[in-house]
Amino acid sequence: MINGITGDGRPHPCLRARVRFDFRTPVKKARFFFSGIPLDKQAEDLRDQQIALLRNVPIQGVEIEDIDLGAEVYVLIDEKTGREVAFAPVILTVRTDSLEDLLRFTIREEFRKVELLAPDQLMLNRFDLERFIYRVHEEQQKYQQILERRLAAR
Repeated sequence: MINGITGDGRPHPCLRARVRFDFRTPVKKARFFFSGIPLDKQAEDLRDQQIALLRNVPIQGVEIEDIDLGAEVYVLIDEKTGREVAFAPVILTVRTDSLEDLLRFTIREEFRKVELLAPDQLMLNRFDLERFIYRVHEEQQKYQQILERRLAAR
């Protein structure tokens, strides 16, 4: 599973990982009794929308090998609002060219767990580690800007 050569001439393996996301229903204002769509259905619909985006929008350096929708939707009480919130889990098996490409998945709000399937060991030289740290910073800045826009729109 060799994908290329690093700058120092060493073979560079692809990363394979299993990433779990739990898509959460948005908290909405209370409605009258028996009106609206059930929470579990809302969570499934949201999960289907997000999975359609992942399937249809190519991401450079990332190949989605498998999408597992087998986990059941679960409902919890939100600690802040005291209302029920549904979560729809999905497990993606992805192959990425670099650790940086895998970071795109782990920085998302829905991210819950990552399991590296391959390689068994990963060595980073100084340049790779610096690039990875810079990429973490960039992704965090993008996420912060998105949150600021959401708050400004309220």
